[in-house]
Amino acid sequence: MKELIEYMAKALVDSPSEVSVAEVEGERTTVLELRVAKEDLGKVIGKQGKTARAMRTILSAAGTKLGKRCVLEILE
Repeated sequence: MKELIEYMAKALVDSPSEVSVAEVEGERTTVLELRVAKEDLGKVIGKQGKTARAMRTILSAAGTKLGKRCVLEILE
């Protein structure tokens, strides 16, 4: 899951070297914390949050296939 989010985020931003993803595992839920450069934050979120919503949908579908619940948090 971590690699999937990292791959998508690096494709969107201008400075892919500053993309980092932290994975916090719970009992049933995995939280993925995405950090990007401040100037790339808008690119990851997208207009009206559409890009972020699409990334969350893909993550949710991949997590369902593995039998886990995954949540994406985009941090400043």
